[in-house]
Amino acid sequence: MTLPTRMSAWARRLAAAVLTTALMPVGAFTLDAAVVRTEQVRAELLAHAPEGVAPGKPLWLGLAIDHAPHWHTYWKNPGDSGLPTTLEWTLPPGFVAGDIEWPTPQRLPVGPLMNFGHEGRLLLPVRVDVPADFAAPALDVKLRADWLVCKDVCIPEGGDFALRIPAQAATTAHAARFEAAFAQRPQAVDATAEGRVEDGALVVTVAGLPPALQGRELHLFPELAGVIDNAARQVQRWDGERWQTRMALSAQRSESPERMVAVLAAPGEATGVQVAFAVAGPWPAPGSLPAPPPPLAVDAGAPAAPPSSAAAPGFVLALLFAIVGGSLLNLMPCVFPVLSLKVMGFTSHAHDRRWLLAGGLAYTAGVVLSFVALAGLLLALRAGGEQIGWGFQLQSPGFVAALAVLFTLIGLNLAGVFEFGSVLPGNLAAMRARHPMADSFLTGVLAVAVASPCTAPFMGASLGAAATLPAGQALAIFAALGLGMALPYLAASAWPPVARALPRPGPWMVRFKSLMAFPMFATVVWLLWVLGQQVGIDGTAALLGLLVAVAFVAWALGTPGMGRRGRLGFGATGVVVLALTASWALPALRELPPATVAASAEDRWQPWSAERVAALNAEGRTVFVDFTAAWCVTCQFNKRTVFGDPVVMADFELHRIVLMRADWTRRDAAITAELTRLGRTGIPVYAIYRPGAAMPQLLSELPSVQEVRSAIAATTTAAR
Repeated sequence: MTLPTRMSAWARRLAAAVLTTALMPVGAFTLDAAVVRTEQVRAELLAHAPEGVAPGKPLWLGLAIDHAPHWHTYWKNPGDSGLPTTLEWTLPPGFVAGDIEWPTPQRLPVGPLMNFGHEGRLLLPVRVDVPADFAAPALDVKLRADWLVCKDVCIPEGGDFALRIPAQAATTAHAARFEAAFAQRPQAVDATAEGRVEDGALVVTVAGLPPALQGRELHLFPELAGVIDNAARQVQRWDGERWQTRMALSAQRSESPERMVAVLAAPGEATGVQVAFAVAGPWPAPGSLPAPPPPLAVDAGAPAAPPSSAAAPGFVLALLFAIVGGSLLNLMPCVFPVLSLKVMGFTSHAHDRRWLLAGGLAYTAGVVLSFVALAGLLLALRAGGEQIGWGFQLQSPGFVAALAVLFTLIGLNLAGVFEFGSVLPGNLAAMRARHPMADSFLTGVLAVAVASPCTAPFMGASLGAAATLPAGQALAIFAALGLGMALPYLAASAWPPVARALPRPGPWMVRFKSLMAFPMFATVVWLLWVLGQQVGIDGTAALLGLLVAVAFVAWALGTPGMGRRGRLGFGATGVVVLALTASWALPALRELPPATVAASAEDRWQPWSAERVAALNAEGRTVFVDFTAAWCVTCQFNKRTVFGDPVVMADFELHRIVLMRADWTRRDAAITAELTRLGRTGIPVYAIYRPGAAMPQLLSELPSVQEVRSAIAATTTAAR
């Protein structure tokens, strides 16, 4: 096993631990042991044994996948993104399942990416060898299959299948489908092929192709990933019966093979041919080629230049932007839920300078370390091939539900419903009393968990730069972001005039503490709304029931003045109620397929897709794209202010600008890829795609009405 393979497996295991709910197959339910249906596919385990199950007789198994319109799964080499379908067989001893005999793939362009996969009706056949001593009346087969199905979004799905095949009788019910799959396999041909590396490109020459392919445009699909730039234009020509193509090498090339196998197929044809060829070097060192900017559209000629606004700043400048952007993050609506906790810390110890300074340092440590830890996890997952960006944790319904429970408990505590000291074990309560700095540290951790999904001005360029720098420098930028976010609080803690300006402690603090419970409850309302976008009304109701049970347990165990007998009785009842409620609620917190989530009620905003943007630009139309998510409070703030302004919307309509929203509430590989192309890893991002422009214009993360109107006016001026 190679190092990249080990890293990818480790990253996927780590992702599963953090984003369990987000990565679980969604919307699947089994009708019988051999069929799995989702909103996107119907998958079935099929068998074909025309002479029964016996030694030396043909036995074929296969996974049939019927895709919903415009959805697709991936080939053995998925291209620039995606994952191939995997099959894990459980067969009796002696039976040996071969490899998938893949059909000829299709090219599947997704924005600047080129993927290889399958749409419509698909069968992945596998030949099975029967042992010589097999004499059972039937063959029991089990299969675990996993696939990634994509359209505008990508959804990991899978299923467990079981099938019993009679040994003595012929099994031919699906003969026609297997024969069709055999016909779609790339055919072996008596052709000669050779390859050579020349000026940063792979040149392949093939002679002796079948007459049906001669003189036609052909696409080459390499079985080995990571060699060529899949999205770059394949320059090809015919010289008599000899076909030659020239393909740019990938800037992220990880392989330098001496021999390659590839499939050649004409566009629109279901069947291709397989060729193998040696590759004459020398290969350039991996990573030594200049990284070509991604093309604006596949096979569209010259690639586009990267946007000047998204160019990665120098490391020192990126650090400066990070500190300034982190400081401005305190002004973003994302941070409002945590501001009340900061204010509580100031008012409770307003005239204890030592406590204020120590609390400020502890809060700073919590913020900085949380930024670095979250960034380290993000970089590790991206290195393992995961398509995620900044704020990925709130794409997990489980994480959102956990935050809702936490903020509910904080609000109940501030409102005086219960005291943590009565609920926590005695030693933990004593430790909390002896180490109040832990509260400040954990407040910093909570601030990052809630605030990180959004980006502030100057943060976008820094986050984009961090994604392209070595790990050490990238983590330094994230640490600077954390320092910038904590800086105002730290400065106020160390500056005596701030403390002197606060009122003296007194009875008002009790009322103030209760008042601070309401921002916590408002945060819970926001989290419930976010969860509703991900899991629907049933999941939201399930979480509400869970919150009621949690509140009852907190009241029963932590109410001041509750007698020992009452605490035991109500507490035991509450724990039972909580356990029963959790068993009902947790299964409902699975993410729904995109088709079942309520769409935006604003008809003027279309769902985003890179293909639709390119098509509209080709028609001469300008497109404005709002990269947003339900969990991004700044996004929602902008949506209801600037992009809810009737004057702005009238300008969009007057200039015939098409409005699109790229909803990143759930994981979406296509949106992540487009944000990466724009030099961004977080949201909000606002982009104007003009016809003929190499790259879109990016607006600020917190745009004003005037900024948007000026950008619209500039669009009209440029069109003239």
